[in-house]
Amino acid sequence: MSIARICSRAACHRPAVSTLTYVYADSTCVLGPLATYAEPHCYDLCADHADRLTAPNGWEVIRLAPDPAAAGPSSDDLEALANAVREAARPLPPRDTGRPGSTSPGAPVEVARRGHLRMLQDPSNTQNHGNTEQA
Repeated sequence: MSIARICSRAACHRPAVSTLTYVYADSTCVLGPLATYAEPHCYDLCADHADRLTAPNGWEVIRLAPDPAAAGPSSDDLEALANAVREAARPLPPRDTGRPGSTSPGAPVEVARRGHLRMLQDPSNTQNHGNTEQA
């Protein structure tokens, strides 16, 4: 299965490069760069069909040229990637597992377990709802 989107025109199997949207209230066709996500009310077109697009009589076609600088990664993208790598490399602080015998003060206490699910009790909650044994 291919993740590339193809042209919406019948019998055309070329890759889509533009997205066509109709604005009925303004009698306008907007042809722009390929949208990030496929929308149900938009049409993805290959380069040939996008170049030959004509609008119905009385309609206007607005062609939005793609920004060549936006084609590659921007400095913001690279900075976000670097920050994500730094965050992933940062060691995690030790944390309480919530298992019986945990010595961390103020940590949740495991009171029941069923399969992979655990029921924890908040130690700051002073009310006993019958979930734990009383000494």
